[in-house]
Amino acid sequence: MLITSVQETEWAVLSLSVQSWFRHYKAKPDDKTSEIICSAAIDLFNRGHRTQEELTSILIAQFPLIAPAPAALQ
Repeated sequence: MLITSVQETEWAVLSLSVQSWFRHYKAKPDDKTSEIICSAAIDLFNRGHRTQEELTSILIAQFPLIAPAPAALQ
């Protein structure tokens, strides 16, 4: 993965996209899932996906099954 220089506002877009993914699935952040989603968000960003909406939509579409099941379903 090629890493480019990221500005503070770009970090905010990445952070908000990852947070939106967790909210969408009503998932509690954990280290393993956070690492997967954050890495994917950075990769997508480096491929040219630069808006929060775009990043969030792609993350939700690409990672639907790694979200932990809500407590009521366990």
